[in-house]
Amino acid sequence: MNILVLSGSNVGNKTAIASKSVFDAIKNRYGAEHNIQFIDLKEKEMQFSDGRNYLDYTGDTKEVTQQIMDADILFFGTPIFQASIPASLKNLFDLLPQNALRNKTSSILTTAGSNMHFLVPEQQLKPILGYMKANVVPNYVYILDTDFDKDTIYNDDIHFRIQKLVEDTLILARAYKEIQRQEEEAYGF
Repeated sequence: MNILVLSGSNVGNKTAIASKSVFDAIKNRYGAEHNIQFIDLKEKEMQFSDGRNYLDYTGDTKEVTQQIMDADILFFGTPIFQASIPASLKNLFDLLPQNALRNKTSSILTTAGSNMHFLVPEQQLKPILGYMKANVVPNYVYILDTDFDKDTIYNDDIHFRIQKLVEDTLILARAYKEIQRQEEEAYGF
């Protein structure tokens, strides 16, 4: 399967560090079985959505949207800014067609400066992913600034939860693939 880990912010480094931890966890455990890619939106020059088809964009915008469309499994890393997801991630969703995530399994990883925003993924990101027809893993990893020491996550519990999120996501993706296979076989053509 094609797996994409996306750091959905164009500023800061904690979300990228956390997303890279997810990427490393997948690569270490499942690297031989799957095609795994990492995108940090901070390193991309994304155009603002203007309603065009995603294939009509050029450069980094076309590259990133195409990688999302080609992925079977997506891990979305996002910071919480002002009790919301960043504009860079929302713009990315706006660039994609409404059913862009149909039959794709998606997971969420968030970084935040406060415990007060732990429901933002539940209240904002999950509805967007659901609207776009993603199969969303119910649990997500929420990481506070206090779990970081400079450029590393020092809290062992966070590493455990990332491992569990990776495992749960791949299990759910395999289950959905098997269900789809069985449904297709039932048609008999």
